[in-house]
Amino acid sequence: MKQINHIAPAKTSLSTSVPIILALVMGLAGPTTWAQSSGAPQKGEPITLNFSNADIEVVARTMAAITGRNVVVDPRVKGTINLVSEKPVLPTVAYNQFLAVLRLQGYTVVDAAGLDKVVPEADAKLQGGSVTLADPVAPERLTANQIVTQIFKLNYETAANLVPVLRPLISPNNTINVNPGNNSLIITDYADNLRRMGRIIAALDVSNATDIEIIPLQHAIAIDLAPLVLRLMESSGASGPGGQADASFKTTLVAEPRSNALILRAANPARVALVKSLITKLDRPASGANGAAGNIYVVYLKNADATKLATTLRAAVSGEARASATPTAPAAAGAGAGATSASASNQPTTGGQIQADPSTNALIITATEPQYRQLRAVIDKLDSRRAQVFMESLIVEVSVDKAAEFGIQWQGALGNAGDSVIGLLGTNFGTGGKNIIDLALKAGSGSSVPGRGFNFGAAQETNGVYVLGFLGRFLEETGSGNVLSTPNLLTLDNEEAKIVVGQNVPFLTGQFTNTGASSGSVNPFQTIERKDVGLTLKFKPQISENGSIKLSVYQEVSNVLASTVNNSSGPTTSKRTIESNVIVEDGAIVVLGGLLQDEYVGGQEKVPGLGDVPLLGNLFKSETRSRKKTNLMVFLRPVVVRDAAATQRLSMDRYEQMRAGQKEAQPSSSIMVPVNEGPKLPAHDAASGAVGAPTKP
Repeated sequence: MKQINHIAPAKTSLSTSVPIILALVMGLAGPTTWAQSSGAPQKGEPITLNFSNADIEVVARTMAAITGRNVVVDPRVKGTINLVSEKPVLPTVAYNQFLAVLRLQGYTVVDAAGLDKVVPEADAKLQGGSVTLADPVAPERLTANQIVTQIFKLNYETAANLVPVLRPLISPNNTINVNPGNNSLIITDYADNLRRMGRIIAALDVSNATDIEIIPLQHAIAIDLAPLVLRLMESSGASGPGGQADASFKTTLVAEPRSNALILRAANPARVALVKSLITKLDRPASGANGAAGNIYVVYLKNADATKLATTLRAAVSGEARASATPTAPAAAGAGAGATSASASNQPTTGGQIQADPSTNALIITATEPQYRQLRAVIDKLDSRRAQVFMESLIVEVSVDKAAEFGIQWQGALGNAGDSVIGLLGTNFGTGGKNIIDLALKAGSGSSVPGRGFNFGAAQETNGVYVLGFLGRFLEETGSGNVLSTPNLLTLDNEEAKIVVGQNVPFLTGQFTNTGASSGSVNPFQTIERKDVGLTLKFKPQISENGSIKLSVYQEVSNVLASTVNNSSGPTTSKRTIESNVIVEDGAIVVLGGLLQDEYVGGQEKVPGLGDVPLLGNLFKSETRSRKKTNLMVFLRPVVVRDAAATQRLSMDRYEQMRAGQKEAQPSSSIMVPVNEGPKLPAHDAASGAVGAPTKP
């Protein structure tokens, strides 16, 4: 049998509490018997607890007696507890200690309409209990170790996003639920834990976007800086819980070009501070050699042409971009038409723009610094000093004409004066002054003269008139010509050079005359085209790596035939042209052309039979022979001039050669004519490279 020992506390006044030592020992007597004894403590008096291995139901009834609560113990609640206090405590404190000990044993007390039920913790959420609404500090008024259900209404955060955060902080036997309809959390747990949950929820339930921040920039360009910063912030993990993207967590950064400022709106002040610190580090004056120009570079060219070089570089950059975007052979083989079109539409850009400024012969490059360094290396190689080619040419045209004529003509009458019939006998060759009849009829009037050469004639008297009866002609013509030209040209490698020395001759291409009108010609006109006639030399050199020179040569020699100058249909020109491609070593001589024409013409007029008689046959014939030979040769000697020193040496050599020629061509002194000296080039100082003032005549 269990016995209960009770020590009655001493009488105390209203202002002073007297400790009461209460010892309950397990026995037959219950708390009710103890409470009805004369030594039971009064309500609200401090007490000292000393329960050792006491049955839970017994302790619960004792607490009911001390606090005046109605306590009911669930039959499933079994076991003993130890509840000891070192000093007297108030009944409410003693009751909280009782609840704390039950919590450690896996039990709890549920307040159901004024009745405290001691039940297992797992069933507490089903037994009732107080419910608080939308007041994060409401659990402060409740007992710390008492099961409470509280509803937290969220204003900014999504309730479902907080469940993974709060679930580990709640005891396994208690619950947390989400009401998506009004974005609230329903949590059943001990009151002290709900207080902590309220503080956590209050800290998390804040606006996911700060106020709009305007960040002015001092050095950087807003349009360029905004995408860079935004890309960095997006890659730093700005996503919702669980890795799911949430628009409310995104950082918005917009560039305002007019004021060169950035407009920022972030998820929280910490992210705003991060963005501001990043912008501060990037918004600094340019420290590179390009200065304030940033990623726009200007390259002044020394030798190359900016327009042509810009086209070449753009083609190279775009070709490199296409090559990097081309799929490999196995991937391309397995891809369908859809994949091909997608690949073509997603090709990367060149990453930069290259423009030419012809006025300053400069390139304007917009590119990142690594790409600019790559382009600059290519530009330096292409913008090197180009070699030049000095072309010495000798054009010689030699022509030889030989012509010979021999003929005897005679005319005579047969019969006497008065005869009814008179016979005529003779030969008649040639025309004009070469014809005996024409010359006999017109010589007296002067309308016809003997032909060129040696002419021998005899006249006989007929009826008192001398008539030319015999004409012999002997002629040999020899003509030769030598056209010598030495044009010299200096041109850049792979650039065409041309020299023309001649005349611009008009050629009639059309005319109109209205001869049908009664008044004669009406509005006559002619169309004329002018062409260059003379010497033309055109060539394009290309220097190879081994020093040889490939020449594309065009040479033309033309002239107007003197006999056709006054021709009504226009003059006639003779033209000799050479067009060829050759390879010549540096400083070597190459010859183009050769024998162009070797013409022989022979003509003979004679009396059949008599003209074939040896010796005597010459009296009955006229013979002409001519031969014409034309030879055109072009000698070329290209010399490669690679640097300024070589150009200076070559120029001074030709300068001194010209000056020496002028010096030798000075006229001889004359007393009668006071002009005794001609102008000549000034002397050249080889040491300083300067040219003096020209010599006055």
